[in-house]
Amino acid sequence: MPKMVLEMPPVLDVAFAIPGDIDAPSGGYAYARKLFALLPEFGITPHHLELPDTFPAPSPDDLSLTRQLLDQLHPSTPVLFDGLAYGALPPGFLDGLNSPYIALVHHPLAFESGLEPERQRQLLISERYTLGRAKAVIATSPLTARELASKYDVAPGQITVAEPGTEPAIRAIGTDAGPNKPFSMLAVGSLIPRKGYTVLIEALKELDISDWHLTIAGSPEHDPAEANRIREAVLASGKRRQITIAGRIPGPDLARLYAQADLFVMPSLYEGYGMVLAEAMARGLPIVCTTGGAAAETAPDAAAIKVLPGDASALHKAIASLMDNEPERTIMSAASWAAGRKLPRWPASIEKIADVLKAVHKEQTS
Repeated sequence: MPKMVLEMPPVLDVAFAIPGDIDAPSGGYAYARKLFALLPEFGITPHHLELPDTFPAPSPDDLSLTRQLLDQLHPSTPVLFDGLAYGALPPGFLDGLNSPYIALVHHPLAFESGLEPERQRQLLISERYTLGRAKAVIATSPLTARELASKYDVAPGQITVAEPGTEPAIRAIGTDAGPNKPFSMLAVGSLIPRKGYTVLIEALKELDISDWHLTIAGSPEHDPAEANRIREAVLASGKRRQITIAGRIPGPDLARLYAQADLFVMPSLYEGYGMVLAEAMARGLPIVCTTGGAAAETAPDAAAIKVLPGDASALHKAIASLMDNEPERTIMSAASWAAGRKLPRWPASIEKIADVLKAVHKEQTS
């Protein structure tokens, strides 16, 4: 009897173009690390094409290096391009390059807070140009997909939504962690203007309740000047003993902070998805957040009080109302826990991206 030979499906090699340190502590880089870890399970081998870390504001030399790296790729090799770099490539940059490009967009670059009007205009132009050259676009939230369609003229049928996955977690214990424990609040995210930390500090200045503590866990490396402004705001608030700027926190320590929190606070001015909201819901934390970007859609209304971004007074009222109302926090915690158990998991999200990469490659080589 002849031996049965099982043919293994061919492995697709993909270049994954990412600027800077892939181990950086941000949601976008965490997403990239999951792609590297899980794409091989779907027959795709991602190869790291490391771009200069100056994106989204590359120097002429950095653009020249980027062009050299892309020139070295085989024309049939799909390039999954992180939007932090892809949207900042100037018009005409991709001319003469034949590789198929797939854009991974967490949120449009022009939506970053604190941009000068001229810089914002430049990014709108460059990102519209590069998205027009993409064979496919992957957005990490339905809101980002809608923004790309309405403001960047990307055909909706060209966009695939692949929301970040969320790992299951142990439910937070909060005030049950021990006697005489101060009311514990947690905010997570890099110390950059878009995260709205100075607004949060302003909101906490007039809290009547004295027995509370806020930990802000986020790297100061992305914008040292903003990190200094946040530290100065803490000192000026008179709450320096109640507000800890903890910096970059390793995973196990961050998990402990989530577990011991009573309330998760996200004052961001804009979010393309809000991975930290998903992490908070995976632990059943009640939430106070803004309606900036996709944040309003990521957290269900039953789990979160939502205020307009930049409104310190509204943020103050929302936080104060929950500090004084344990029954309401309990109800919100249950809703948060239920929502967290329904969040997408990483394998399902990565499979969507794998399908896009395979479809682009098939079209390119047929």
